[in-house]
Amino acid sequence: MARHATTIVSALLLIIAIVMIAIVPVATQTPPPNIVLILMDDLGYADIGSFGVPDARTPNIDRLAREGVKLTNFYANGANCSPTRAGFITGRYQQRFGIELPLATGAVTGLPPSATSLPQLLHQRGYTTALIGKWHLGFRPEFHPNKHGFDEFWGFMAGSHDYYDPKDLFHNDQPAAMSGYLTDELTTRANAFIADHQRGPFFIEVAYNATHWPFQPPNLPPDKRARPDVLHDGTRADYVAMLESADKGIGQILNQLDRLQLTRNTLVVFTSDNGGEWLSHNAPMFNRKSTLWEGGIRVPALLRWPGQLPAHTVSKQVGITMDLTASFLAAAGVALPSSYEPEGINLLPALKEGRIVDRTLFWRIKSPARDQKAARRGRWKYMRDGVGTVDGVHEFLFDLEQDVSERQDQSVTHIPMLVEFRKLVSDWEARVDAGK
Repeated sequence: MARHATTIVSALLLIIAIVMIAIVPVATQTPPPNIVLILMDDLGYADIGSFGVPDARTPNIDRLAREGVKLTNFYANGANCSPTRAGFITGRYQQRFGIELPLATGAVTGLPPSATSLPQLLHQRGYTTALIGKWHLGFRPEFHPNKHGFDEFWGFMAGSHDYYDPKDLFHNDQPAAMSGYLTDELTTRANAFIADHQRGPFFIEVAYNATHWPFQPPNLPPDKRARPDVLHDGTRADYVAMLESADKGIGQILNQLDRLQLTRNTLVVFTSDNGGEWLSHNAPMFNRKSTLWEGGIRVPALLRWPGQLPAHTVSKQVGITMDLTASFLAAAGVALPSSYEPEGINLLPALKEGRIVDRTLFWRIKSPARDQKAARRGRWKYMRDGVGTVDGVHEFLFDLEQDVSERQDQSVTHIPMLVEFRKLVSDWEARVDAGK
């Protein structure tokens, strides 16, 4: 009888052990990460401390560099805001959707909604999604952020916004109001969303309009706020104050993640939508926003994901905005539909392992005022500068590892490479213009 009881007990213990083995992996499985994208506007490549700024203090942005990976060869999808934002939302070259230039205020065109937009795909994975700040991908109701899969939108539709004026702000599709300074309000709204959805998973794009003109620093008295010439009324000191105000807000967002114990399972990315304007610090890059020279498209980028990405690391991996789309989808475990082919790549494995993935990337600006094309493959960059030159089209080749400032054209000594780049660009144009 005792032996029979012992047998029963042993069998029960074995069953319990088997059940526990089956249960434990499920119980300890890491949930999908929260994702926070902090997208600055018109920030210069060297405008933050970790990239060498000489006259601004950005301790909170620099915290991301200490705790994550700094990318020194990262690019915006375009030289202006709307093209880059379209590339990010779709994960594909923005030329496919006819958004090659910034959308004019009141434009009747915009980015068409799609079931394969980044927020829609994340939403299908169980994420709650939010855009706080700048949209600039369409003014009409059919192009509204909520139509693209954002559950929550608080911000503005245009390319710029007065930092003190409460007009033309929206909460979802209804007019919104604020008092105070717009950068501070965006931070407050972002932190409220994080607190409300802390059980996750959530994705939030915090799209500051800083450091875009008008150059209005915080704490201006009412009689000093007007900028009749919104682009040129301002000083570097104004710009720095606007940047430091955004840095303070970024610190508050990082502190919110700490306070809610979300830091370890949150991927935070910091970058800019294009190169800096005339008050920005782009050195050692040449030129600025609205061109395809390095100063117009190379931007700072920082990625932090504790336990998944190494801390205090510098990577020379070449990346582009739409790589963030692919990286976010991969981190979230999204099963991509067969109809969707992202053109960015998931950067996370390469950054985690410290290796370099070879890339060929393309850019184009096509307008009556400027006709430029560019491509980068490895260390080499091809540049074709059209409209605006004195004697027609100019073509250049630069070795960016030796000449990041694009001062030493090597096209004459590398004719076969020049011809090869021409064909690469021509084939790429044919594909994106055909929507293939």
